[in-house]
Amino acid sequence: MSVDAIGLSEGLLKAVKQCGYKQLTPIQQQAIPVIRTGTDLLASAQTGTGKTAAFTLPILDKLAHQVKAGEPILRALILTPTRELAIQVADNIRQYSQFLPIKSGVIYGGAGMAGQEKVLKEGVDILVATPGRLLEHMQLRNVSLAQVKYMVLDEADRMLDMGFLNDIERITAQIKHKHQTLMFSATFSNKVKTLANQILYTPKTIEVAKQNSTSGKVKQAVYWVSEARKRELLSEIIGVNNWHQVMVFAGTRESANQLAKELKLDGIKTALCHGERSQGARNKALEQFVAGEVRVLVATDVAARGLDIPNLPYVVNFHLPFLAEDYVHRVGRTGRAGKNGTAISLVSPKDEKFLGNIEQLIGRKFEKIVLPGYEMTEKEYDASKQHVIEAAKKNRYQATQDKNRAVAQKRAAKSGNAGKLGKAAGKAKKALKLTKVKKAKKAKLTR
Repeated sequence: MSVDAIGLSEGLLKAVKQCGYKQLTPIQQQAIPVIRTGTDLLASAQTGTGKTAAFTLPILDKLAHQVKAGEPILRALILTPTRELAIQVADNIRQYSQFLPIKSGVIYGGAGMAGQEKVLKEGVDILVATPGRLLEHMQLRNVSLAQVKYMVLDEADRMLDMGFLNDIERITAQIKHKHQTLMFSATFSNKVKTLANQILYTPKTIEVAKQNSTSGKVKQAVYWVSEARKRELLSEIIGVNNWHQVMVFAGTRESANQLAKELKLDGIKTALCHGERSQGARNKALEQFVAGEVRVLVATDVAARGLDIPNLPYVVNFHLPFLAEDYVHRVGRTGRAGKNGTAISLVSPKDEKFLGNIEQLIGRKFEKIVLPGYEMTEKEYDASKQHVIEAAKKNRYQATQDKNRAVAQKRAAKSGNAGKLGKAAGKAKKALKLTKVKKAKKAKLTR
């Protein structure tokens, strides 16, 4: 369906066309008519299918007929789980509304409060926010939700995974009048369904694609390699195939730092993006990556949904994610909007459990590819399996140690309290004895 066919207002249609939009994606075709009716919506589609435009375009179209230039009132609130996604959504809104009398703003953690406070005090019609930072501004009375007519939860499942349920409940409780609520999610987990039952009123449900599935446009492969040689294999794959714009997901911040350092030593220009880095450093890393100044962006799952990189060709799972659902989100960074992409996973014996969970989730069995020169000897395989066993034992041992430590601390606390009581009793006994002596002396002097 063409963008001309849905009857967008003149200014909005002009902006959308300037952004290069010609045809609506399936989620846009199904969601936009529902949103226009004012019905609450629970929608799920694969990552990268145009969910942002699916909810922003109809909201902007409605606001274009409601707002008055120079008199911004917060009418639309969009919540996102990460600051990267908040920035991305806000940028899209600015592009779509460039010919409309609509003011938008964005607030998120990791940035100064003063600048955000100024934006809020000047007024906005649409606000994109992360839950925690929004609550901070609400407590400081910098923003009111009294006039909000449209509320969107983008990447709702991710927000719940990150522990934002209480924040979402506190925010929704402040919108006391009737409003339209839209929940967009990559997956329909039980937590998402529970929240939907709690905050949506007779919603329409849309599922564009099979749940927990990956795009058919993404070529996926698994490379079987020892843990110790993963980095070596990654460098070879990138170099031999002349890959550029490769997003590599590492399991932890520490491993991301180490991997980025080693790739640079291999002569591969690499940038780094994870939660410990400042917002400025993360923005710079993304800009360098998009501009082609670096070949590789090493990231943790903080970027799995927050980064929007047009036409990203390659995704690499250096470590498989702990949650199988996160594999779907990672792979969804490539093959967006119907384009082709490649996603590979470097898997060692210690990753086998995670691989099994992923295969079960997406309903696919992967063939393990072994490149010449990277064959794993029986000794290496046994050593890797032993490492997994020892790690499990260590975890059990650590759990036992923690339990014993807690018991010891409890006993020590009780012992300490008993000691304090004993000392107090001793002091009281001594004071009583002293009082008796003084009384006896006084009685003797009287006689």
